[in-house]
Amino acid sequence: MGITIRLLAHASFQIKTADQNIYIDPSTNHTGLKKDDFAPADLILVTHGHADHFDNKLLKKIRKLGSPVIAPPNLKKDIKGGIVWDLSPGQFMKMVTSEGTIWATEAYNVKRFRPNGEPFHPKGFGVGFLVKFGEKRIYHAGDTDLIPEMEKLEEVEVDVALLPSGDTYTMDINEAAEAALIIKPKIAIPMHLKGADPAMFKEKVESQSDTKVVILGEGEEYTLE
Repeated sequence: MGITIRLLAHASFQIKTADQNIYIDPSTNHTGLKKDDFAPADLILVTHGHADHFDNKLLKKIRKLGSPVIAPPNLKKDIKGGIVWDLSPGQFMKMVTSEGTIWATEAYNVKRFRPNGEPFHPKGFGVGFLVKFGEKRIYHAGDTDLIPEMEKLEEVEVDVALLPSGDTYTMDINEAAEAALIIKPKIAIPMHLKGADPAMFKEKVESQSDTKVVILGEGEEYTLE
């Protein structure tokens, strides 16, 4: 059985393996999603504390018997009940039940700032995740600009990269395409689009690399065999 990657909305994804139902950044805040759109979760990954990525009330509803949540250290105190593991960039967690491994990666802004000069996502505020099931590797970049640490991911041989492309708070289409060219995943899926045209991302990436771009609408899925 393959691994199913479903875009729920915005940067919220559901990843299903043969025996695990996993969510990354599940949220009903500013995403158009409702609580009933989510099935009970075996594992939840949260990249950072902005409301469109972190929905504490939803987490309480969908955690299966207190199933674990993995989040940056600054969120651990806010997540009550059940198991909460915090990961900083470079740290990893082995999941015995699914024979998977989850790494936290850097995710931060270098060129997108609030009016007071503070970045929307300062270094250390959030993370991305690299999730490995068997020999398959899925990278969710989190909310980030194009950053030097992405160069290390080429060595990982990422199968699917989920890349924010909407500008304002994250990479824009051109920067996300450059990230895909650096990381060299087999498949790249644009997310966090905020109205940006994913067809432009597809043209830029596929014309310059062997990476295939898959554009998912809300509720659509891709199966990684």
